[in-house]
Parts: sequence; C-alpha cells; structure tokens
Amino acid sequence: KVKVNEFAIGMGPALLKLGKGETKYSLRALPFGGSVRMEGEDEESPDARSFLGQKPWKRFIILFAGAFINLICGFLIMVMLVSSLGGIHSTSVGEFAKNASTRQEGLREGDEFLRINGKRVLSNMDIFFLLSRDSDGIVELEVKRSGKTVRFERFAFPVQENEDGSRSPVQDFIPTFLQPTAGRVLQYSVRQSVTVARIVWLSLLDMMTGRFKLSDMSGPIGVVGILTNQAQEAQQSAAKNDSEALHYAVMNLLLLFSLISINIGIMNLLPIPALDGGRLFFCIAEMIFRKPIPKKLEAIIHGAGMILLLAFMVIISFSDIWALITGKR
Repeated sequence: KVKVNEFAIGMGPALLKLGKGETKYSLRALPFGGSVRMEGEDEESPDARSFLGQKPWKRFIILFAGAFINLICGFLIMVMLVSSLGGIHSTSVGEFAKNASTRQEGLREGDEFLRINGKRVLSNMDIFFLLSRDSDGIVELEVKRSGKTVRFERFAFPVQENEDGSRSPVQDFIPTFLQPTAGRVLQYSVRQSVTVARIVWLSLLDMMTGRFKLSDMSGPIGVVGILTNQAQEAQQSAAKNDSEALHYAVMNLLLLFSLISINIGIMNLLPIPALDGGRLFFCIAEMIFRKPIPKKLEAIIHGAGMILLLAFMVIISFSDIWALITGKR
C-alpha cells in the first residue's frame, strides 16, 4: 500500500511520459536500469502511504522483492533452457578425447567432480568457470570414484593459448549425458542458477583482486552488443534452415538472459549505497537498534554511492565503445 509516483525504464531526462492516475510511466534517455519512485522514498512526506512511513520490515520486503523477482526470472529462464536440451550435462566424466592428458593424470570414466581448488562443483558450468580462474591448469581436485573420494593435490589440465595472449585450461573429456526427466530438469536448473550467482560473486572478487582487467567487463552497451550478435546468429541460421545452429544460438540467448537477470538480482542485493542492498542494510540496522538512521546521513551516503556508480558506468561504457571500435568484442 505504498504510493508509487513513477515507474521509469532507464535513467536521465524523460523522453516519454504516460499515465493519468497517481502512477506515471516514463521512458528515459539513458538505457541504464530503471526505477520505481515511491512517495517519501528519499524525503519526509506527510502521506500515510509514503515509503519511509512504513515499518522497517515492510520496507525490507519491498526492497528485497525487486532483486528476488530478478532471481526467480533467471531461474525460470534456466528451466526453459534446460527443458529444451536433448540431454543434461552431468558433472561426471563420460568419455575422453583421443590422447587426453587428463586420463594420463589419473582421471577415469565415471569420476564425478566434487571440488576444484576447494570450491564445490554444482554443475558442468562450474567445471569450465573454476578451471578458467586458474591460468596454469594445475588445480587441487576432488572426485568421487566408486563411492569413494579421490583427491589430487596437483592435477594438471591441458592449457591452450588464446587470441588475446592469455592462457586457459582445456576440458579434454565429454561429460556424461542424462535424460531430461522432470526431477532432473528442476534439480539441474537450481544448480545451474546457483552456479551463475556464484560466478557473479566470484567474478566481482576477482575484479577487486586484479585477476580480471577492466577490459574484461561489459556494461549495458557491451551486453547489447553480445545479445545482438547472438540474435543475428539465430536469424542467419533460420534463414539457412539450419535447425541445429538455430537451436544452439537460441540456447545461448536464453543463457545470456538468465545470466543477466541473476546478475542484476545479485548486484542489487550487495550492500552498496544507492542500490537496494544498501537500503536493506539501513533497514536491518534500524530493526536491530530499534532506531532509524538519520535520514540526512542516509541520503548523503546514497547520493555519494549513486555518483560513484554513475562514474563507474561511464568508464565501463567507454570501455565497451572502445572494444566495439577496435573489434575486440
């Protein structure tokens, strides 16, 4: 029962405004996110339906709901993706490529991946991602073999040279395929969604520790470029009546949409000023100490956070534009 003054797509000056009731709908100039502007969200309001006039637990639910819906949306897209696959990739070794070095290192058919460098393996995507974080290909590995845990202190995966000069480990085996029953689809979708959420979190940590460079990141412009490329591949495959390539391109699109949705959900829950997670932090503090944080102080913190976020957005956008000009993305 909180009054909503505006529902906006994008940020900056309004290009279009619609609506005759109390809620106005607008399309804004900058294609960065959007907002739901509630009465009394950032300032005191005498209106009984103002946001700040609600109890802290109600405000907590409202703030949490947006990020939660993004996570649910990403999960539902993942269910669609997994349901349309001919088989589900397990985390077990099905067969090896010819002259596979991982077999010589001691891996066997049927081995189920449990942990890589101490991180639990939840889905086949985890194997790719956790290996990609280790450029020399030498990892600490745990697998389950015939019901027993087998540990390798220094397991060496083959390493390839990439076009940009970086090096990355290679998975020289094919995982076991499972028939997509309803239970497996649901279980694998949950695991895959958790994997994507963890990729977002670990990638953020990797960026902060310098493992990834700024040029490895994509903002809205870069993401649109990637989605456009995938959509063009799908369109070209449809024009050629190449059903297999079309299916592959559509699957990649669905995976990207799921990743973006889960990414937004996770980022919005981080305790960063100006984001929902930052506001949730203040709600939790108010519930614990039974006393609201001074609104002026909170407004200053969120304002500073917004300036930093916008500055970071501008930097990433310039990086995206430069990558598109130079053809590096």
